[in-house]
Amino acid sequence: MKKLAIFDLDGTLLNTIRDLGDSVNFALDRNGYHTHSVASYPYFVGNGVKRLIERSLPEDASGKASVVDTMLKDFKQYYNEHCTDRTAPYDGINELLEHLRDSGVSLAVASNKYQEATTKIISHFFPNIPWVAVQGQQEGIPVKPDPSIVFMILAQTQFTKQETIYIGDSGIDMETARRACVDSVGVTWGFRPVKELKEYHANVIISKPNDLVPIIENGIPL
Repeated sequence: MKKLAIFDLDGTLLNTIRDLGDSVNFALDRNGYHTHSVASYPYFVGNGVKRLIERSLPEDASGKASVVDTMLKDFKQYYNEHCTDRTAPYDGINELLEHLRDSGVSLAVASNKYQEATTKIISHFFPNIPWVAVQGQQEGIPVKPDPSIVFMILAQTQFTKQETIYIGDSGIDMETARRACVDSVGVTWGFRPVKELKEYHANVIISKPNDLVPIIENGIPL
């Protein structure tokens, strides 16, 4: 049985895409750039807020540090106030987390979202879950797929890699797990296609949250 389940946030626990898109569009509009449809944003997210901003900008602006810095400031100003407006847990997530909590599984979050927003969102949507670690992007720590954030959680909780499972919706998450040498579960309800999860060698792919329970109890099926 796995003792620690580490979850990605955006696209795994919560559908955050509308609030992310609204916040980037606010910054784009404020700075005189064309906005994007919400449908564009699943392909912009995943590598942290800075890369999200860079991907949203025209090519001639995305490489300008001053432009990106201004956009980041405007994005965070808006997102910090509106990050829970249209965000919601995916169907079955609350029930899954409560079941794992009641079964004695320790739960953690590893996100490329900046720490302030990660903490606020997790506290807002999952106040009854006793997270053992909630790690967002922090200055000086590389973003996923670098495995540093997973190693921080393991050091903090004292679980072994063999006792740990990592759950996410993207190739970035699967690569993070691979580099950290922990088992990975790809989920199909998030922002990225199943093809990407397969290309990045997810150990197993699930289509609904409750499918995770037997994997945690019995291990990765052979």
